[in-house]
Amino acid sequence: MRKNRRNIYFLLLSGFVLFNSACAQNPPFTGKAYVNEQLLVEQATVLLNNEKQLIPLQNLDNNKIASIHFSGIYAAGFDSLLNKYTKVDVINGNDYMGAKPFEMLAQDTKFYNTLIVQLTDAEANNTQIIDFINSNQKLKNVVVSFIGSSTSFIKLNDVTVPVIWTARVSPVAAYFNAQAIFGGVAITQRLTKSYSPKYTTNAGFLTAKTRLQYSVPEDVGIKSDNLKAIDDIAREAISSRATPGCVVLVAKDGKVIFNKAYGYHTYDNVIPDRITDIFDIASMTKISATTMEAMQLYDAGKLNLDSTLGTYMPITRNTNKKTLSVRELLEHQAGLIPDISTFEVIKPTDHSTDSSAMYPTKVNDNYYVRKNYFEDVMLPAALRSAVKTRGQYVYSDVGMIFMQQIVETLTATPLNTYVQQKIYSPLGMQTAGFLPLYRFPAYRIPPTEDDRKDRKTLIDGYVHDPTAALMGGVAGHAGVFAGANDVAILYQMMLNRGTYGGVQYIKPETVNLWTSKQSAVSRRGLGFDRWDPIADRHYPSKLASDQAYGHTGFTGTCVWVDPKYNLVYIFLSNRVHPNVGNKLGSLNIRPRIQDAVYEAIQKGL
Repeated sequence: MRKNRRNIYFLLLSGFVLFNSACAQNPPFTGKAYVNEQLLVEQATVLLNNEKQLIPLQNLDNNKIASIHFSGIYAAGFDSLLNKYTKVDVINGNDYMGAKPFEMLAQDTKFYNTLIVQLTDAEANNTQIIDFINSNQKLKNVVVSFIGSSTSFIKLNDVTVPVIWTARVSPVAAYFNAQAIFGGVAITQRLTKSYSPKYTTNAGFLTAKTRLQYSVPEDVGIKSDNLKAIDDIAREAISSRATPGCVVLVAKDGKVIFNKAYGYHTYDNVIPDRITDIFDIASMTKISATTMEAMQLYDAGKLNLDSTLGTYMPITRNTNKKTLSVRELLEHQAGLIPDISTFEVIKPTDHSTDSSAMYPTKVNDNYYVRKNYFEDVMLPAALRSAVKTRGQYVYSDVGMIFMQQIVETLTATPLNTYVQQKIYSPLGMQTAGFLPLYRFPAYRIPPTEDDRKDRKTLIDGYVHDPTAALMGGVAGHAGVFAGANDVAILYQMMLNRGTYGGVQYIKPETVNLWTSKQSAVSRRGLGFDRWDPIADRHYPSKLASDQAYGHTGFTGTCVWVDPKYNLVYIFLSNRVHPNVGNKLGSLNIRPRIQDAVYEAIQKGL
């Protein structure tokens, strides 16, 4: 039944067109030609009427945005780029030029805070459309992207909303304008001559680049052909059945220059992997959720690295955990066991096939755990566990579960709610979060293990980690699902030392401290994994610098930030499907792809 349902999902998906590239995997302009055209577009683009500094757009978490296009032939690319930054609904204005009365356009957009209106020469000369802009500018935020001639530009003289005008008509111009709206590219030019009493020489507003840009490798001094080794390694992984599919993203100098999907969700080759797929990122949760929240609380003075579990968790005061420090938990040096027993100790009375007030915690379809199972069984088991090797490095999920209890206590907010409201949504991350099936259909999520032993089902949209599963899918060590673009946004913020989109999420000195080597007995930072100084280990890869930090995930994922190269590298896969194996590791797929990026950087153009 599950396989049939996924087949149905694919039929639905096949009718949904996605812009499956960083911006320019298959554009009309490629390589140096793209870079040259982009420079010409930049020199021909100005921003008018931005006195209120609406551009770049801010407050993405409280901003419902629609993009309206009419005759623009580059609208699909424009809208696709908008949706890299936040969710933007697309409205075809032509529908209101016949089938519907034009007046209905205002009615149908009443629930949007911001309207982005795409204009060409034809629309600039359409009084109905100009009247629509002028009437709506009094009610909500309106932004005009105009790609057209100076003759038509004069027709916008009475428009008072921000206008991004590009005189150079090309698909790259559409990409550029879309990114400029969100600060993905900077607007650097003013008018070079007067067009009207309002639009005079030197009029215009300059902006700074504050978010990711989407471009081609040549834009950062890399030859596209030199990244083809990534294709070969990814295909090797799939042909060797190390994983049925994967997504690779590379961002350098704040620009996504490579974003490509390979293979399929499963080995039956029904649903192809797409760059918008949402993966279970497993232990990347440790740094992408729990550690991020902990850093913000540290900045706020609410979390002290040298305070103890007993300080934040009164329940630990009569246990051997009471003197363990936050620092020790984050460094995996608290002497805790790696994990607690899960499905092998659960009793028949602890779970049910149906949900109810007695069994409210959903683990999977047809598997519900009894109320307070974590508090009654799992947490006591963690509190009773031994502390054996304190001061030594022992990787532990239990430590991050305790960190979850600490941050939730300090904020009085569940971990999943906090990171969604304070980090993911404000950043414009659309897919990242816990419990993805509440927000997305299963066909967007590559399945993980076909668990015939414990859950007796294909794990599809539910967390793979068994401890996190019995906790209801929200845990300090696992449970986050995300697409590659969202992971790139989050770690570009980290590479920017805590800033993204003009907002400071984490103090730069905190980023520096937590991502640097902190332990005398391991390579670890605070929460973050790091470059290994033992050369024979080649971790995370042979060519990574000693500044590199990030994390891997058991499901076959990783993110590595390398400040020396101004680089973010992301690999997402479901290598545990249909069963857990280690070919992805034994073939060194993730580090080899990472090294292919470094080699391409070193070769240059």
